[in-house]
Amino acid sequence: MKILTLSLLPLLLALTADSQPANNMDVLHYRIQIELSDASDSITSKAEIKIHFPEVTDQLILDLTSAANGKGMTVVSVIEKGRLLEAIQRDDHLTIKLPVKTKAGDESTFTINYKGIPADGLIISKNKFGHRTFFADNWPNRGHNWIPCHDDPADKASVEFIVTAPQHYQVIANGLQVEETNLPNNLKLTHWKEEVPISTKVMAIGAADFAVNLSGFVNCIPVYSWVYPEERDKGFFDYAQATEILPFFISNVGPYGYKKLANVESKTTFGGLENANTIFYSEKSITGTRQNEDLLAHEIAHQWFGNMATEKSFAHLWLSEGFATYFTILYFENKYGLDTARQMLKKDREETIAYSKESNHPVVDEATIDYMQLLNANSYQKGGWVLHMLRRQLGDTLFWRGIREYYAEYAGKNADTDDLRKIFEKVSGKNLQSFFTQWLYTAGQPQLNISWKTAANKKLLITIKQLQESPFTFPLEIELHTNSGKTKIEKLNITKKEETFPLNVSEKIVKLVADPDINLLFEGK
Repeated sequence: MKILTLSLLPLLLALTADSQPANNMDVLHYRIQIELSDASDSITSKAEIKIHFPEVTDQLILDLTSAANGKGMTVVSVIEKGRLLEAIQRDDHLTIKLPVKTKAGDESTFTINYKGIPADGLIISKNKFGHRTFFADNWPNRGHNWIPCHDDPADKASVEFIVTAPQHYQVIANGLQVEETNLPNNLKLTHWKEEVPISTKVMAIGAADFAVNLSGFVNCIPVYSWVYPEERDKGFFDYAQATEILPFFISNVGPYGYKKLANVESKTTFGGLENANTIFYSEKSITGTRQNEDLLAHEIAHQWFGNMATEKSFAHLWLSEGFATYFTILYFENKYGLDTARQMLKKDREETIAYSKESNHPVVDEATIDYMQLLNANSYQKGGWVLHMLRRQLGDTLFWRGIREYYAEYAGKNADTDDLRKIFEKVSGKNLQSFFTQWLYTAGQPQLNISWKTAANKKLLITIKQLQESPFTFPLEIELHTNSGKTKIEKLNITKKEETFPLNVSEKIVKLVADPDINLLFEGK
């Protein structure tokens, strides 16, 4: 534990401050002024944070990484309405003592001056061409390594970044650029402002040597490519695919929520990071062959699911990653056809089953507190498969109606799995509690043993055994192959641990194929 006394200021630091942040605030706006340098990795910042207090409190607790072992942030002062406030840094939190207790509904702006070398969150390094770069990498809750904030996906706020850096850097951030001014001493100020409230996990700045291209407009939305100058042509070609992807989501889900889309080559630790309207991609994403179209589609899908309609907590991460996974498949189905989508679904099913052998956690995972561990096949591939099975159960018309209504209801807000269920129940008129419980709150998937034999009177007896502990309820399609080469699909409604279904057949059956159209998440033959 690191306790910091702000000895240069008349601040009495309360050593009894709670080490865990209280949920006693709603951040309305961040205004972050930050100075970057080529001389050192240390940053100097001023954060002006507008807070709404929903309840009475005598302290404000923000997330901020404390200085330790040469890295972390050191707070120099905290000011409200011209007054220096008492504060303490401990356990990666900044606790600010309020001189007067708030009343429910109060609002106030706090100015926090601080400095230090980010331990994480803002990645200061060199790119693959050896040039110095700065890239925010806030997901899931790493923003507090360089910004005092409420580092929770459910607390959305508008944000502006005012970045002062050496003139050779070009700076990108969320929102629209409102100023770029050359300053004395070969410095430059760049000001970006995002008016749409977003979570800290998708707030971002990037500073590097860039080549910038306007790829085009989609419904009056400018789409940009920001790439390293050394691979300008390849990068512009690859990232311009965004102008083809964006219309699919606008047409099928709802309006795009932001005023620009920038696709940025970066030093993110992920393959892609869906920062709001300012997507960061790995340096490996550019090939000049457009082979990463699925990556672009996935990150662009997040602008709807994860960024605008945001999970209430990381336990419901599938509402972000599962949606982006399946909507990538839907985009590919629309562009390349059903066979392509089925191949993608088969691959995702295999990965889901393989992961279930290692983990007994359900998709909605309240137990895992290391959020990085949620980047798994449950959140991605199984979440996508749940949407696919829901689509097949309801049909395309109701599925898309539910998707559009869900987005219309929760764009700019937060939702959990139950909220999604209620939307689909509303549009379909069906009780989906069992479906959601077994696929999202139960670990694993059906493990099936399928056997068959011919009985008298031209009857085919198909026996389905579920080998997992608790039985699932689901429709199972069986394709029957006859000795004359004909095929027929029978749909069986599975409700028990073991069931035998008698079917009338007119020819000898020589083969059975379970789930021929790839509509069920299961393992077995």
